[in-house]
Amino acid sequence: MNAKNYYELLYKEFQCKEDIYTELINLEAILNLPKGTEHYISDLHGEAAAFAHILKNGAGNIREKLFILFDGRKKPEYLEQLALFIYYPKESLARKTSFSTTWYTTRLSELIEFTKFCANKYSRSKLRKALPQSFSYLLEELIYRREEEEYKELYDKVIINKLIQLGQIDQLLIALCQTIQRLVVDHLHVVGDIFDRGAAADQVMDLLINHHSVDIQWGNHDIIWLGAFAGSAVCLMNLLRIAARYNYLYEIEDSYGLNLRPLFSYGEKHYQKNPAFTPSIHQNKAYDFEDLQSLEKVHQALTILQFKLEGQLIKRRPDLQLDNRLLLEQVDFANQRVRIDNQWYPLTNTCFQTIDPTSPYELTKEEERVVNALLASFQSSEKMSKHMNFLAQKGSMYLRYNGQLLFHGCLPLSTTGEFQSVKIKGQHYAGKELLDVMEQILRQGLQNPQSHTDFATDFYWYAWCGRFSPLFGKDKMTTFERYFIDDVTTHQEVKNPYYQLRNQKAICEMILETFGLTHDNAHIINGHTPVKAEAGESPIKAEGKLFVIDGGLSKAYQKTTGIAGYTLLYNSIGFQIVTHQPFTSVADVLTRQKEDLGVKHVVDKIPHKTLIRDTTIGRRLLRQINDLEHLLAYLEAEPLKNTM
Repeated sequence: MNAKNYYELLYKEFQCKEDIYTELINLEAILNLPKGTEHYISDLHGEAAAFAHILKNGAGNIREKLFILFDGRKKPEYLEQLALFIYYPKESLARKTSFSTTWYTTRLSELIEFTKFCANKYSRSKLRKALPQSFSYLLEELIYRREEEEYKELYDKVIINKLIQLGQIDQLLIALCQTIQRLVVDHLHVVGDIFDRGAAADQVMDLLINHHSVDIQWGNHDIIWLGAFAGSAVCLMNLLRIAARYNYLYEIEDSYGLNLRPLFSYGEKHYQKNPAFTPSIHQNKAYDFEDLQSLEKVHQALTILQFKLEGQLIKRRPDLQLDNRLLLEQVDFANQRVRIDNQWYPLTNTCFQTIDPTSPYELTKEEERVVNALLASFQSSEKMSKHMNFLAQKGSMYLRYNGQLLFHGCLPLSTTGEFQSVKIKGQHYAGKELLDVMEQILRQGLQNPQSHTDFATDFYWYAWCGRFSPLFGKDKMTTFERYFIDDVTTHQEVKNPYYQLRNQKAICEMILETFGLTHDNAHIINGHTPVKAEAGESPIKAEGKLFVIDGGLSKAYQKTTGIAGYTLLYNSIGFQIVTHQPFTSVADVLTRQKEDLGVKHVVDKIPHKTLIRDTTIGRRLLRQINDLEHLLAYLEAEPLKNTM
């Protein structure tokens, strides 16, 4: 497109030159506002209730702002209750049978004042977009009226009485609280691992889809779900096996409308009781003995199907260098032992009855039908399609945003601190190039989901467990050993040197420089490895250049971490780490009328406020300003003939 056509198209967006002037002034004003608060979270692992609670309280931001705004005017106990009301307005209103007009007037006044306080970083147009459409005119009128306006008290009372009469006052308060929740965090970063471990990943995805501004950096557990959707049968067996192990297979079946009947029938037919495959028992969940026995059999079936399909993939993709995982062909079935690294180990809890020792990776005809049926059901689920397409659209291997580098796991390094070279399809890649080429291949896999054994689809398995996969970061995944070998020395998975070297400031600065981030305020933000807070480990590494924010939101990790997750906040004056306590339930929080507070502390304060001008969005706005200024210059030099 030539310049004239471009500027003619651009000019059609505006009615006249005055509109262009107005837009230029508006954009320039926005550039000089403080940047909004960013919220970083990782390793959600299906914990929807805990995640929703963190979203509602803005990682502690709402409570903190309430105490700042009303300091000296409201008692701390009252502010605690007001904070809970803002998190859970619908539930709070439902706990009482009636409220007086005075209560409604006071509560509305408090929420309006607090909304204005939370919106002070935003332009009026951005606040307008955040307001609920059904009450936008009324709320904008209340927010922007002059406080010294005569008859203000009478004005409020008339509005309250009319809303009560119309039965809309509760809905207005709920809508206003939801607006506040949206305002306290401008943008959400999810640094990987939405899926697995917990039962409600579908609810987490719904929360993310409905969020006003979000990006995702893929984690290894997200990748196996994308891989299954792309057509990888081994990825599907793996995620179903994990679901059986952690006892939420029925929840996946219900939430995504999957047909698991062929799998359960097959499991019942071929497998017996095996205590080593009993699903994990979690609290607050009712268990049926027959269901547990059935899951125990299905768990075995999925495990063997996974090992068979993995072996087939490794055989057809020798270039992925996963040969050390071809363990079924190292099994001495007659003597129930396996050879690993030229040493024999006895096997326990085996369930090898469907394996042909002469061809251990071959599926039976029945197994082929089961796998094909499961894959078809997974790929045809409308809800699954919606969630996976969103994950692909909003996700990436890494992100540079507002001068920060986000990726889930690691950048593979050698022991001496150089980027590890990884050979993919005959070419060597390292550092940023490795992440770029991996993302390119993974996206190719999603383009043709009906092809199940092409390189791009198979590559999802390498991304999940390959020795130099940045999403995995270990020398091997010892799933087989953990199921069938008692000797714990075989269970060891050696981490990539990155996880030690990232404690060094010089290493982090080298990585940041590779991604073009050389300023003092640049940081690396990782998830993936739970921070053992109870043992004294800190999420802040390399003299403050790197943050690890997987603190154990997943219940499966909380015994190890001792907490319920870290999140990171980044506002116009710096970074804050928030340490969260285990979340029980909404009812429990409202009954106690006090939240289990997260500990928040500043970790990196910036000398001067960061403005929108200094951000990723700011650079986009500056390009828009440049285009509009060129448009005005073009119109002055060569007026359009058909202007409005």
